[in-house]
Amino acid sequence: MSTTTLTDVTGDYALDASHSRLGFSARHAMVTKVRGHFADFEATAHVDGENPSASTVEVTIQAASVTTGSPDRDAHLRSGDFFDVEQYPTWTFRSTDVARDGATWHVTGDLTIKDVTRPVTIEFEETGAATDPFGNARIGFEGEVTVNRKDWGLTWNAALETGGVLVSEKVKLEFDISAIRSA
Repeated sequence: MSTTTLTDVTGDYALDASHSRLGFSARHAMVTKVRGHFADFEATAHVDGENPSASTVEVTIQAASVTTGSPDRDAHLRSGDFFDVEQYPTWTFRSTDVARDGATWHVTGDLTIKDVTRPVTIEFEETGAATDPFGNARIGFEGEVTVNRKDWGLTWNAALETGGVLVSEKVKLEFDISAIRSA
């Protein structure tokens, strides 16, 4: 089995969830970071290597699939204090603009959490493009963006006696993406 480098990344892609991560980190108690990810998500993309503005991305995340390594914290995140997964089971992202500068892609789109939609721009670094040993045309990207969770109605917090709050307003969204060309 061999791999070859892809020179043309243009095509339709489906996210390879088993080789991708949609994660986040937030400051906790003003001293450390809590990290987590979502285990259940899907995404499709049309990538146009010659005309990046013709590219599109759509992502759906099952909010209840949040995991941070602490069952109690995960249950709190699923509750009405945060994600309210009973009423708002999915989050979505739909691109509105895509630009490229070399290996850096800027994907702007509408992120919807709890029926609140806000624009975000995520900077992605293209990490590779190859035909894998199984004959799949595969591309990879890494990206991140820092958002204020209050912009999406995620406002729960607790004041600390030492000053500050239990959960930071700023949350870093982190993406490690592997996608397989479908057409």
